[in-house]
Amino acid sequence: MQNKYNKEYKNLGRNIAFYRKLRGISQEKLSEIVNISRTHMSRIETADCAVSLDVVFALSEALNVDTYKLFQNKE
Repeated sequence: MQNKYNKEYKNLGRNIAFYRKLRGISQEKLSEIVNISRTHMSRIETADCAVSLDVVFALSEALNVDTYKLFQNKE
């Protein structure tokens, strides 16, 4: 995905993957919880697509993490 905010999308995807793995949840299970396809979940984590705030909020809730933490830069 070529986007003005590509760096931010990559950071978001890394953080989602980090918290997902920390919780021991598979991409498939997380995608079921937030009602998206596993392929879409994968594309979010690899910054291969844009993601709506509704999905970000649902992911935050499913991962039991404050939404702002999904946007924090950990580099």
